[in-house]
Amino acid sequence: MRDSASIETKLVHAGAPSPRIGGAIVTPVFQSAMFLYEGEDDYHDLKYIRLNNTPNHAVLHAKLAALEGAEDALVTASGMAAISTALFTVASAGDHVLFQDTLYGGTHDLVTKDFAQFGLEYDFVDGDDPSTWESKLRPNTRAIYFETMSNPMLGVADLEAGVDFARAHGLVSMIDNTFASPINFRPAEFGFDLSLHSCTKYLNGHADIVGGAVIGRAELVDRFRRKLNHLGGSMDPHACFLLERGVKTLALRMAKQGENGLRIARFLEEHPAVHTVNYPGLERHPRHERAARLFDGFSGMLSFELTGEAEAANRLLARTELFLSAPSLGGVESLITIPALTSHLGMSAADRERLGITDGLVRLSVGIEGADDLVGDLEQALAG
Repeated sequence: MRDSASIETKLVHAGAPSPRIGGAIVTPVFQSAMFLYEGEDDYHDLKYIRLNNTPNHAVLHAKLAALEGAEDALVTASGMAAISTALFTVASAGDHVLFQDTLYGGTHDLVTKDFAQFGLEYDFVDGDDPSTWESKLRPNTRAIYFETMSNPMLGVADLEAGVDFARAHGLVSMIDNTFASPINFRPAEFGFDLSLHSCTKYLNGHADIVGGAVIGRAELVDRFRRKLNHLGGSMDPHACFLLERGVKTLALRMAKQGENGLRIARFLEEHPAVHTVNYPGLERHPRHERAARLFDGFSGMLSFELTGEAEAANRLLARTELFLSAPSLGGVESLITIPALTSHLGMSAADRERLGITDGLVRLSVGIEGADDLVGDLEQALAG
């Protein structure tokens, strides 16, 4: 396959073993914990399931790197395994990391509740205001961390400035690209050192596995691999099989989810019961122009606030039929959740309030159902 092949073609063919194993078009599941010793002289090269190097892992590593135009990739047991291992790879005891101020709740909890016991320091920065970042810089700062679209407020930080800032100060630039996926944003093309994913979400797309990935510069991914081998966050071969199968339809799913997301966002912004809609694809979004310049699409993620706040939000969740009330996102089914009660429950109420994550904020993960049906479901639920 040519390097110039489209991303749709890479989704299907990149990483496939050559020749095909036993002639199989689909990579078989190698459900073997260990493999024959073949003279490897480095522990990390031994063929062993915990070392993430079975044939199922190898296919995914090559495919994911190709999708983002990066040098290397590695899958993990979960998105948080990818995030935590990546942070522990680039920063050690006594080091300092800068974080965009609005983060996924699991990442926020890791930073605010666990960093101290590992001797790590941190500061939050306003992703919209690069002029303030240098004031938080320290001699021991090692990395700066962003989200492509922040969870759950759907903000879009000044990502280009983030890369420039990291280069100017010798920092590792890191970004959680889960919400955008490689279809809509490829961090390596913009100069990011490491891209992180919860593969549970859009990459797999079928709500049947938990997994993660780190994609980026080969030297950093190799350091990450060695750290992960010791921490043990390896992906099971059957999960690899399901992820490889799921990712092949990513372009088709993202196109439909983006189309549905925009349709629903436009419906909600005109609804009298809705106070605010957060979706970068809307012209009214404060960072719409930036998002349109950076991204090839806006995904199916959006959040909104109702005029009746928490009581109205809870009533809405109780009345939807197609939108299922469940945490997570990115699957073919449409989901609805209140972040203050799920993904960001671990944050203090004060931190949530500071970031605008109210008890009445509702987050949607829009699936691939018919747009008219989804709008109709929200319409009847909001009328109750």
